[in-house]
Amino acid sequence: MRGGEGRNASIPESGPWKSLQNLQGASQGGVPALSPHLLNQDDLLDHPPLTLGDTPLRLGQILAPVGLILRSCARSRVRQRGNANCRIPVERCRIFKAPLGSRYLPLGLSLGYPLPCYRRKRAVATARCHLQSRGCPGRHRKGCRRRLGRALHEAFQAYRGLRFGWGGKVSAHPAVQPKIIDKGQVQYAVMDLTSLDRQEYYSGFANRALWPIMHYRIGLSEFSRADYAGYLRVNRSFASALAFLIQPDDLVWVHDYHLIPLASELRAVGITNPIGYFHHIPWPAPEVFGALPGSTELLRVIPDYDLVGVQTERDADNLRRSLVQDLGAIHHRADLLDVGSRRVRIKSVPIGIDVNGFQQAARRSGSSRLLKQTIAGLGSRKLIIGVDRLDYSKGIRERMEAFERFLVNHPDQRVRVTYLQIAPTSRSEVPEYATLSRDVNETLGRINGSLGEPGWVPIHYVTSTYSRAVLAGLYWLARVGLVTPMRDGMNLVAKEYVAAQDPQDLGVLILSKFAGAAEELTDALIVNPNDKVEVAEAIQQALHMSREERVARWQAMSKVLWDSNVKRWAAAFIKDLASHKTSKARSRMVPAQKDRDDR
Repeated sequence: MRGGEGRNASIPESGPWKSLQNLQGASQGGVPALSPHLLNQDDLLDHPPLTLGDTPLRLGQILAPVGLILRSCARSRVRQRGNANCRIPVERCRIFKAPLGSRYLPLGLSLGYPLPCYRRKRAVATARCHLQSRGCPGRHRKGCRRRLGRALHEAFQAYRGLRFGWGGKVSAHPAVQPKIIDKGQVQYAVMDLTSLDRQEYYSGFANRALWPIMHYRIGLSEFSRADYAGYLRVNRSFASALAFLIQPDDLVWVHDYHLIPLASELRAVGITNPIGYFHHIPWPAPEVFGALPGSTELLRVIPDYDLVGVQTERDADNLRRSLVQDLGAIHHRADLLDVGSRRVRIKSVPIGIDVNGFQQAARRSGSSRLLKQTIAGLGSRKLIIGVDRLDYSKGIRERMEAFERFLVNHPDQRVRVTYLQIAPTSRSEVPEYATLSRDVNETLGRINGSLGEPGWVPIHYVTSTYSRAVLAGLYWLARVGLVTPMRDGMNLVAKEYVAAQDPQDLGVLILSKFAGAAEELTDALIVNPNDKVEVAEAIQQALHMSREERVARWQAMSKVLWDSNVKRWAAAFIKDLASHKTSKARSRMVPAQKDRDDR
């Protein structure tokens, strides 16, 4: 919105907005005035229809400006009573003007949906709303167990808040408003995407262009201008919906690469709240990120955030260098950059896990039927475990080949050890993932066929998704945790493996130096996942490491986990974000977003 079209703009003296002056006790065109003191949703639905000349106004046209008036009552005492029977003193309302017929409709005024008088301090935007399994639709339960969704859920249990984003559902028509799901202190505002949105925004630009570039796989990145336009379009629609859920004292925390332009879109519709962004995957070096068409435009929206968090200091340095080289940013301090008239802080804030929760899950796992079967099947053999989503960044095929090298170099270890790889499939609609699945299965068949013996298979490979309790039990059982991604932002599996260990019989973590966790878990056996011989020798070292050394390494890594658990991570980021004050005047950075009001 331009100029005076902000939250405190007044109603024009002419046009269809004039009919709304009956909210102040006036009456126009024979339409009875609404009460100047109290107004609720039933009043709106029962009120005689308003007209523009001889033309009746549609319900959406009536509710849009009225709802905007109601929506902006930020400090009314009735907000403390929640949604039920919401009655707002009209005389305390501030006016937020939107063009008649605008897509910026109030999300809380459609039929059957309560007025949005939420008691909260924070609004959190995520690319996917991973609802916990209880009460979560069946088709989303697999996503409910994903680590990022679980980490965010655990982090925000201590806060009143709203989690906003795509819930994974595809619908025939674009969503105008989110579906609100109440989960105690945290509410979920879930948007649906159309099949075109999903293809262009999610499967297209986010996962076929951005994801490979961020993981240094330039050759796998496929850029399409249609996909890029869809990526911007969905972020714009998310911002339009989220804007009406944000209260003046909210903090907005955006998560991950699906939503990089969201802050710019929110600023464009007048949101001045502090907005932070956390990038969960790697941020590549400037020369790698610059290979992506449109990379400069994406960099231009970064300063619309007040605080940007990444997993490692290496990622933070890469992003800062990109802003300096491409946009001429100037360092104000080590982590503070001036980009034109704006200032953004970029810092390393590595994410943690719920250490206590994982330890408790591991201790209770003994009753698991699956764990009992695994123990019986292993006999006296030692277990090596890898747990990853099936993705080319995880190095699963290379890991299998390194285990093959271990067995070839140490034939005495055959039959004495078993490698279990859990790799749930994902993004099967993306061709590169279908190719990866075939390659992994071919490698698996070759190794098991050439090295297996009657009664013993070297590698057990499953694509099922398991609960945290089952995974914690398997980690507890495994002598070696094999976490060797080719590139990873953090890799929470490494931290989960350490947290789940049995103090009486500790395992050893083998960790890729290209995982963000390697900057924190320096007492793991750090390896180059491209060097199969190095990984093979690390497996041999881990299997024969003395108990004293295993205890010393585990104690050092456990201290790191406790010092940076997920709740401390969230608290530190939110505290830092709350200390930032947003500039009152923010210009829009992306040329494609100019003249938004004329669209």
